[in-house]
Order: sequence, then C-alpha cells, then structure tokens
Amino acid sequence: MTSPTPHTPAPTAEPTAEVTADEASVLADLTGMLARLLEDEYGVDDVEIGMRTTFNRDLELESIDLVTLAGLLQERYGDRVNFAEFLAGMEFDEIIELTVGRLVEYVVTSLKGAGAS
Repeated sequence: MTSPTPHTPAPTAEPTAEVTADEASVLADLTGMLARLLEDEYGVDDVEIGMRTTFNRDLELESIDLVTLAGLLQERYGDRVNFAEFLAGMEFDEIIELTVGRLVEYVVTSLKGAGAS
C-alpha cells in the first residue's frame, strides 16, 4: 500500500538502521547536497551515502567542503538550520567522526523546533 517517495536515496548497506519519515526526507535532501558537492568538487558521482556515513573518513570531506555544505543547508532550510552553530558545540574528535545520521537528526530537531514539518 506504500509507494516509493520520489526522492528515495540509493540503497545502502545499512538495512538495520531505522529512519523515520522526517529523517528519510532530510537524508534524501542531504544525500542530494553531498552528491552535488562531491561531483562538483571531486568528480565523484557514485558514492553511497547513508546514516552511518562519516564526512571525514568515508566521504573524505575537508573543512572547506563543510563550509560549502553549510551554504547548501542555508539555501535549503534558511535560518532554521545553523550548521556552524551545530559544529561549534562539538569537540574536534566529534567533528572528525561526524556522521550523516547525526546531521540528519540535528536538522530534523531544528526544523521541528522552528515549527516546520
């Protein structure tokens, strides 16, 4: 009875990771942003991105890439999501180990806090 969403991300090797509907939508948005960033900056267009994907180890993003991602998040969500503030509250090791899933959770929480659906 359920039908696939139009922006379903590529399947990942994480079938046990539970993702809510809101998280799935944000994950799809972030996957698109990251795919665009990786293709534009590095010519990579076939990377799988899931909730456990790390920005540093798996995607090999550099700090300038995180600045670009912050701009894409700002473009998509406006002032409701402040990526710089999110990172500012972390220790260096946390930033190095930051996963897509943790950012998805932050975005969902921020959007709910801003009264968005």
